[in-house]
Amino acid sequence: MTLCDEETPGRNVVEGGAVSKRVVLVVSAITAFLSPFMISAVNIALPAIQEEFSAGAILLSWVAAANLLATAIFLVPAGKVGDMYGRKRVLALGLGLFTLATIGAGAAPSMALFLALRALQGVGGAFMLTSGMAILSSVFPPGERGKALGINVAAVYTGASAGPFLGGWLVHQLGWRGIFLSNAAVGVFALLLVFRFIRAEWVETQNRRIDVRGGFIYGCALVCLMLGTSRLPSWNGTLLTLTGAVFLVLFVRRMRAAEDPLFDVRLFEANRVFAFSNLAALVNYAATFSVAFLLSLYLQYIKGMSSGEAGLILVVQPVLQAICSPLSGRLSDRVEPRVLASSGMGLTVLGLGLLIFLDRNTSLTYVSASLALLGVGFGLFSSPNMNAIMGSVESRHYGIASGSVATMRLLGQMLSMTVTAMTFAMLLGHGDIDPSRYDAFLRSVRICFSASAFFCFVGIWFSLSRGTLHHGRLG
Repeated sequence: MTLCDEETPGRNVVEGGAVSKRVVLVVSAITAFLSPFMISAVNIALPAIQEEFSAGAILLSWVAAANLLATAIFLVPAGKVGDMYGRKRVLALGLGLFTLATIGAGAAPSMALFLALRALQGVGGAFMLTSGMAILSSVFPPGERGKALGINVAAVYTGASAGPFLGGWLVHQLGWRGIFLSNAAVGVFALLLVFRFIRAEWVETQNRRIDVRGGFIYGCALVCLMLGTSRLPSWNGTLLTLTGAVFLVLFVRRMRAAEDPLFDVRLFEANRVFAFSNLAALVNYAATFSVAFLLSLYLQYIKGMSSGEAGLILVVQPVLQAICSPLSGRLSDRVEPRVLASSGMGLTVLGLGLLIFLDRNTSLTYVSASLALLGVGFGLFSSPNMNAIMGSVESRHYGIASGSVATMRLLGQMLSMTVTAMTFAMLLGHGDIDPSRYDAFLRSVRICFSASAFFCFVGIWFSLSRGTLHHGRLG
């Protein structure tokens, strides 16, 4: 028997009773917080992990890569599974996998097992992220959805900005394993909320068939693209990237021909708001993700700051993003999202443009002001853009849509770091950044910020051209 929850009109909700919007918002915010917090906190713990396991630089790089790859591969399938089998079930499954893998990683006796559990964390993270966002969009009607999504986005930025500080404190007090055990406790708390207070279920299709072959092709495409672009411009990086592109074409062709596709690529053809909003997200992440990496190096090498001092400067951006995201999300319920998102991208272009002129004598006030512009700009962009994506599709596509935007984020981040790595390879080579190379380093940084500003400027066109979501309903 199915029924429609009075708080979720028009949704296919399996029998189970009413849903508290507040609890759904809290659970969704927790799931949005956990993954970015874990990523940024573990980065602080890398030296301690390296010392305990005697791991080399390549193995150490897989601490982050294993998690990101697994997350990227399972994001789109997770959305489809949630639409088919129930979003609450998939949310609980994701939280359970993430929490168990986190406990296991915190107790892992070897580097090999630790990396395997990091990958399992990524799988759990993909399931909980897509289902959490889909449930949030199901529970909150269009007039309230922007505010809820804004809080969700703010939780992401809060996790990213809190990670270095709380992670450093946990490593100091409890060792690197303390990060994992603390995160696991939060995961257990979220699971208890799900089982105790979320009694309804959302199932959008009765079709129980999963396109495993399509999922395999999609996974191969992402693995080849992520590994290949990270190794450009080497010949093996080029070969892997081209192979990934071939797999991606095969995946798109298969999805277009499928009666019930793993991912409905026709959304990009028939839904202009959905397609252009996703492209705007891809471009914006590609333009901004490397900012913290580049400025961290700049502040420590050129300005001679410690990692802690540099962190205090860099935190300006995510803090302002966390403050602005709920406000812009709430505003996007009344004002056309493309207007707000495009304004945010304009501020981001301005902030990136200011960073093009960095040199040895640039003041910290100048750097902080640039970061403030980026923080406000991205805060203005992200929540309205997310509202546009989720509001442009039918409820049966919420899982796919949330997986799609998360995939755009990961692909944009990958593209951002690829441009940075290629620029460094061409101007700096593979040597250390020492005083004799500081001028070349500064040229590399300016080129990267120039490319980012250009990407973001092009993204404004996608944002403005996406079409209308509210259809004249303003105020």
